[in-house]
Amino acid sequence: MSSVGRRFSAALVVTAALATGTGARAAMAGHSQKHRTVSAQSALTPDQRVLHVLNRLSFGPRPGDVNKAKAMGIDAWIDQQLRPGSIDDSALEARLSAYPAMQLDLHELIERFPSPAMIRGAENGRLPVPADPVEHAIYTDQIAALEMRQQNKKGQAEQAAGGMHGDASSAARQEEQLYVDLDAAKIVSMPPEQRVNALIAMPPQQFQDFIRQLRRPDRIALFAGLTPQQRETVFALMNPQLVVGSEVVATRMLRDIYSERQLEAVMTDFWLNHFNVYLRKGPFAPWYLAEYQDRVIRPHALGRFEDLLVATAQSPAMLFYLDNTESVGPHSVAAMRAAAVPAVGNDTKQLALGLNENYARELMELHTLGVNGGYTQNDVIEVAKVFSGWTIDRPNQGGGFTFNERRHEPGSKYVLRHVIQEDGEQEGLEVLHLLATSPATAHFISEELAERFVGDDPPAALVNRMAATWMKTGGEIREVLRTMLTSPEFWSKDAYRAKIKTPEEYVISAVRASGGEVQHPVALVEALAQLGMPFYGCQTPNGYPWKADAWLSSGDLLDRMNFGLALAGNDAGTVMHFDRLMDEAGDAPSTPDGKAVRLASALMHGEVSPHTRRAALDELSAQQQAAATDASPQPQKVKPVPFIRGREFGLMLAASQPISPPRDHDASILAALLLGSPDFQRR
Repeated sequence: MSSVGRRFSAALVVTAALATGTGARAAMAGHSQKHRTVSAQSALTPDQRVLHVLNRLSFGPRPGDVNKAKAMGIDAWIDQQLRPGSIDDSALEARLSAYPAMQLDLHELIERFPSPAMIRGAENGRLPVPADPVEHAIYTDQIAALEMRQQNKKGQAEQAAGGMHGDASSAARQEEQLYVDLDAAKIVSMPPEQRVNALIAMPPQQFQDFIRQLRRPDRIALFAGLTPQQRETVFALMNPQLVVGSEVVATRMLRDIYSERQLEAVMTDFWLNHFNVYLRKGPFAPWYLAEYQDRVIRPHALGRFEDLLVATAQSPAMLFYLDNTESVGPHSVAAMRAAAVPAVGNDTKQLALGLNENYARELMELHTLGVNGGYTQNDVIEVAKVFSGWTIDRPNQGGGFTFNERRHEPGSKYVLRHVIQEDGEQEGLEVLHLLATSPATAHFISEELAERFVGDDPPAALVNRMAATWMKTGGEIREVLRTMLTSPEFWSKDAYRAKIKTPEEYVISAVRASGGEVQHPVALVEALAQLGMPFYGCQTPNGYPWKADAWLSSGDLLDRMNFGLALAGNDAGTVMHFDRLMDEAGDAPSTPDGKAVRLASALMHGEVSPHTRRAALDELSAQQQAAATDASPQPQKVKPVPFIRGREFGLMLAASQPISPPRDHDASILAALLLGSPDFQRR
């Protein structure tokens, strides 16, 4: 960003803080009047109704979505979104076919792309190295990389002790680079299949040296023309964990941006936050999350809550994250046998065998009843006993849920004034049914849904009606949403544009609004991290907050503006087509003012203040004047990704073709400032 742009952004932060902060709090204060009635005067106009529902039930409208919803009729659009199976999503599935690893089940995924723990096990002989040529190469290359890291410090110390002269070291590196360049020229000129086979056949140390010293043009050429499976193989030879970790978040980002089943995507996001799991909890978390988002949460996002609750309770991701795999009944067969074995030396393993209350507590406090749901500490202990023995079968090999009778606490339990008779695994299912059908759960989750879709302080009358529908239907999520979507509170003026976008909603809605073509979704994933809301990045089980106060600091707003500039400048892994966007928005003249009118219409559908548009035009004029006075203007170059500062996905970005700047520089600047404006922060 130019220095002028930085000055503009810094000044606009003050206005944005007032516009999104004070205004949002005033709107929320209106919702706090619990007994306020919705009058006919508060009804939205037809155009506002369309924008309202697209901003709440989707991640924001794309070009053409408003007209499509108008043509269909908003009630028909909502009904279709409530039945996602009726919506053709083949275009999205075609995009996701570029990530074949995400189509594997958990066992296949962890076998094909081994975790660091599996590599260490193979390195020390505890696990066999697979015979399959590709998997064998992945294992041996990763074992070599592990040994290199282990010896790195030792090698540096020996080099320093040997007193190697800088000139000799430099000469050796130059000679080594020469051989790498010769190998690269030979390999990248091969057809794709031969190219990959040559990498697989390389001895591990040679492969590591080759990849480490490969220049970027050769790295790009190395991946050119490869099929998705071949790309995954090469990246797995470098780092299999990178393949799994990056594809989990990349496919989630692409689904949120491109899925036609937008309400399903929004509700999947809602439940992923409600049943939060942390990506960096342990060595297997990325592998578990691949199954968690696509096979546990999404299929149940609009179904019956009890089915969703059981699916999460039996998910390896949740069992591992909240430590239920470590929970052992104090009177179970496993605990008794461990207690009968005397400790040897400092071995205190048997002391660790006992109840772990983490899942039991969060199950009631966060997943169902709520903090004021009427449970006690004794209920937490009893529920922990119920779920002792719920664990993962062969976790190192990608096993799923299993019930281990030997670790289960025997006898009856007393939960929420109900006697749970001894019945093994069925005890847990009985408790989950008890919690899923509780009035406290109905109210707690109805309020959370209303907070996400209606307002930061939703009306009590609306929450009560949603909870009543929950109890009547046995927790049918679709019907609870239908009650909310047919309520006067949802369609009131007080609710319209009263919600402030979270960083996730902001990034995804900006890409959708601009009709950008995502080339590198990992760049957008890293942008989320810079904005403070990385996918699966909340360490605590309560997930990210939905309320505006958590996201309204001046630093947060400045970062959003900088992201808008990066996105509009093709610096966030996404190609912008502003000429196409403006053509679809009308026939205003191609002057700066005309472009501002068309971009405001395309990006924000007229919901932009005169102040914002004037400020954007003033900034563009200032930049044009600065460029005109520059005696030696420099030609535009292909730029790096300035906003993306994370290192984790740098390897993938370095293997991809860079994106050229937009052709229409003026439109890029205007679009960036509109996307970063306080008006765009509202939904």
